[in-house]
Amino acid sequence: MSQLTVSKDVLSYCTKCKLNLGHTIVAMKDSVHIAKVKCNTCNTIQSFIDPSQAKQKANKTRTRKTSLTPSKVISVADLWMEKMSSAKKKSTPYAMDGKFREGDIIDHVKFGPGIVEKVVDDKIEVIFRHEIKTLVHNKQ
Repeated sequence: MSQLTVSKDVLSYCTKCKLNLGHTIVAMKDSVHIAKVKCNTCNTIQSFIDPSQAKQKANKTRTRKTSLTPSKVISVADLWMEKMSSAKKKSTPYAMDGKFREGDIIDHVKFGPGIVEKVVDDKIEVIFRHEIKTLVHNKQ
């Protein structure tokens, strides 16, 4: 796993977008703990929230924090590499009028190869090598 430093991309829960998205680290507490991140989608700067703990946080009412240590922090590049190595489908060129499903591999002209992580109505969340993007699909 790569060393976490300022300006690296990580996956974090965005409190404004209400999604797990790619964020850029803007401040570190120490060499292991992330303090602040900037959402690559809405550009808000906020405290780092581990995506695996975001669902737990939403399900519980007020609870005391016992530890600020995230269970597992993974960079966007590492996540992309993990997903691409486990994918078995062939890649298809991205087009707004194309219809994609979770797990599909797409080739984007600007962002390169990516894998569809989530499908929500007419949008897809795609993990590319350096960032996570929300793209339009199934456009009539």
